[in-house]
Amino acid sequence: MGSKNKYELDKESGLMRLDRVLYSAVYYPANYGFIPQTYCGEQVGAYCAERTGRTGIMGDGDPMDICVLTEKSFSHGDMILRAIPIGGLRMIDGNEADDKIIAVMEGDALFGSWKEIADSPPGLVDRLRHYFLTYKQVPGSDAARVEIAAVYGRAEAYEAIRSSRVDYEAHFAALKARIAASVRDS
Repeated sequence: MGSKNKYELDKESGLMRLDRVLYSAVYYPANYGFIPQTYCGEQVGAYCAERTGRTGIMGDGDPMDICVLTEKSFSHGDMILRAIPIGGLRMIDGNEADDKIIAVMEGDALFGSWKEIADSPPGLVDRLRHYFLTYKQVPGSDAARVEIAAVYGRAEAYEAIRSSRVDYEAHFAALKARIAASVRDS
């Protein structure tokens, strides 16, 4: 939260890398990361297409993104924390599903009691929507690169996550088997 640096998981090495520094005068409005062992592929694309009535949508080929609301600040982002999904933004970038799950940090004193996106103030959702609609824009360009087709609640967030886990299993089952075999052999 508050940073202009966008990090990505480097799929080849498994390490985090700096993808870019945000172009305009914006910063991340929430702690932003990804849900481990998720992948936005065919199932995520199909779920987005089903919910929007569009055809030809694919997942973006990345882990499922998540914004975690918490009163805590973190000095680094290379950690795992427990978060409870309360909703999400159905974002479409080109023809790729790029959902943003919105969650609260488990046990958070300020946000932890929220169960649904509707529990949050409308201004918070507006801020998140505005950020994701503009964060890829280059200053001086009016070209919209993304759209948010819907803001959805907890049940749809869990369905989007389930779809991304199915995609992960389909794409990375062989990797998991190799890791398990190497652990057994060591």
